[in-house]
Amino acid sequence: MAEDGIDELIQAWYMNDSDEDQRLPHHLEPKQFVSLEKLKELGVVSFKLNANIYENDGELKKIRKDRGYSYMDIIEVCPEKLQNYEEKLKNFYEEHLHVDEEIRYCLEGSGYFDVRDGNDGWIRVALKKGGMIVLPAGIYHRFTLDTNNYIKAMRLFVGEPIWTPYNRPHDHLPARKEYLMTLEKEITSH
Repeated sequence: MAEDGIDELIQAWYMNDSDEDQRLPHHLEPKQFVSLEKLKELGVVSFKLNANIYENDGELKKIRKDRGYSYMDIIEVCPEKLQNYEEKLKNFYEEHLHVDEEIRYCLEGSGYFDVRDGNDGWIRVALKKGGMIVLPAGIYHRFTLDTNNYIKAMRLFVGEPIWTPYNRPHDHLPARKEYLMTLEKEITSH
């Protein structure tokens, strides 16, 4: 669902393998951007919403109803608001997968979600206020803040939240196998 202006809220590019600060953009030289359509082929769905009215946003309510997101909470990731900030940020940046979708809606600030493409390359997805992304179950990914060091995000779940990250390698999990089968079908249909 690419809407006008969504590319201002969600941008993606292939990353370099530099060991510099994880909060830097890590663009390849020359820069190699990735379209939202390409992300969709990987199962990463994106939405543009009005974060100023998230409490009463009809479009958010519709997405939640259509996709079955019954649970919601809000997290602020910054040194002042998150206990054990350094440790948690380090844990978020460990490559992992989940057995359920990971849904994040940026209400304030910004951050990066890195996802693996079909060839195991890293794609950095920059998320800003008003952007929502849905990472499919079974995709290897990680999260970090950018140099602004702040994001306020809504976390959504189908049913009760399950926070368990499975650090790589966990290719034996059914969610990973299902994701790879879906990815293979997507690749062969193009």
